[in-house]
Amino acid sequence: MPDYTYKSSGTNSQGNHYCARDYGSGASNSNSYHYSNQDGSYYYSNSNGSTYYNNGAGSSTYTSPSGNSTSQSGGGSKK
Repeated sequence: MPDYTYKSSGTNSQGNHYCARDYGSGASNSNSYHYSNQDGSYYYSNSNGSTYYNNGAGSSTYTSPSGNSTSQSGGGSKK
């Protein structure tokens, strides 16, 4: 059994997908979500308070629950 419940999900008018989950009051971020865009970029806001963003072209940024960020850069497109 998952440790979360789905709050909402769907696709907006631009064709971008999102999904929101509720992890309950015991989670650092009880209302976590992620979205993915038609340009290949995506973003996660995780239940432990961390975030992750990928621009769809090889560059990404991870931010830990304590606020420390790590970025990686890559050339070219993944498409």
